[in-house]
Amino acid sequence: MNNFEIRKAEPIILVEIIEYEPHSIIIKTILKKSSGNVTVLSFDDGEGLVEKTIPFDTFVQIIEGRAEIVIDSKIFIIETGSSIVIPAHSSHCIKANENFKMISTIIKDGYS
Repeated sequence: MNNFEIRKAEPIILVEIIEYEPHSIIIKTILKKSSGNVTVLSFDDGEGLVEKTIPFDTFVQIIEGRAEIVIDSKIFIIETGSSIVIPAHSSHCIKANENFKMISTIIKDGYS
């Protein structure tokens, strides 16, 4: 994981702060707090995150390309500008059938 940190109170274009790398998923943490975190990720074609379950809601927004997101065995194709909430305690995985970039926001407040 990258030790990237954005400057606060300055505009940024998230799609420009992360690049694609062959055979890789690149992750840059934008904000990390005890109540949750915001990350921006780039996926090279053919890469993916393994299936997992976490105890928090996760908001995913695609900022470039198209992602395949599987939630409790249901497949969703999410394109640039579209978003989905992965519910807490749901089995999910993310796959790249083409290059894409996304923002992931995990909210931990309200859960124990």
